[in-house]
Amino acid sequence: MEKVTYTFNDGVAVIALDDGKANALGSAMWAELNTALDTAEKDDAIVIITGRDGMMSGGFDLKEMGSGPQAALELTSKGSKFARRIMAHPRPVIMAAPGHTIAMGAFLALACDYSMIKEGEFKVGLNETLIGMTMHNFGIEMGRYHLTKSHFNRCVINGEIFSPKGAMHAGFFDRVVPAEQWPMAIPMAGQMFKQANPKAFRETKLRSRKEIFKILDQAILDDLDPAKVHAL
Repeated sequence: MEKVTYTFNDGVAVIALDDGKANALGSAMWAELNTALDTAEKDDAIVIITGRDGMMSGGFDLKEMGSGPQAALELTSKGSKFARRIMAHPRPVIMAAPGHTIAMGAFLALACDYSMIKEGEFKVGLNETLIGMTMHNFGIEMGRYHLTKSHFNRCVINGEIFSPKGAMHAGFFDRVVPAEQWPMAIPMAGQMFKQANPKAFRETKLRSRKEIFKILDQAILDDLDPAKVHAL
C-alpha cells in the first residue's frame, strides 16, 4: 500500500492516511483503506484511523469526481460504503484526526465509535454546498443521525466550517486533545477501549444501529440511481 499504512501492536491497529497532500479520498485510497480494515478484522483489532500531521482528509478526490457523472456516483458510493462498514465493524473504530477534516473526511469522523481531534488552527465541516455539490442522500442521513439537531442545517445545508472546538459541539468529535497531549492520544484511546467486553460491544453496537442501517442502505442505493439523484 502506498497511501495507507497499517501497524498492529498489542491488540490495536493504526490505519494512517498519507498521500503527501490533502489525503484525497479517491478509488485507490478507498481500496487501500478496505484492505487495511480487512487486515484489522483478521487481527481482531481495535482500530484507530489517523492522518498525517496537520491533515486528516480534505475529502473526495475532486479530480476523479470531475472525470464524469458516473465516476462521481461510483466514487461517492465507495465512500458511503466504507463509512457504513466502519459503523458495523465488530470492534471499536476510533478517529484520531491530527488536522483538517473536511467533507468525506468529516463523515468518517461521524462514522467512528469515538472521534478526537488535535487542538489547533484546523478546519472541520461539510463544504459540499460551498463548492457546488448537492449533498448526497447518504451524507444527509449521516448528518441527521450523528450531528446535534441545532447544527444539522448549519453543517449539511449551509456548509459552515468549524474550529475543532466548534466541531466538537456540532457532533463531529467527542474530544479536542491539547497539542501537548497529542502524542499520547492514540495509545490512550486504544487502552480505553480495551476495557469493553468484545462480544457485548459488538452486539450492542449492531443492535443500536439496526434502524439507521436500513436508512443508510437505501440511501446508498438511491445515490447510485441517476433518476433519483436528479429528482428534486
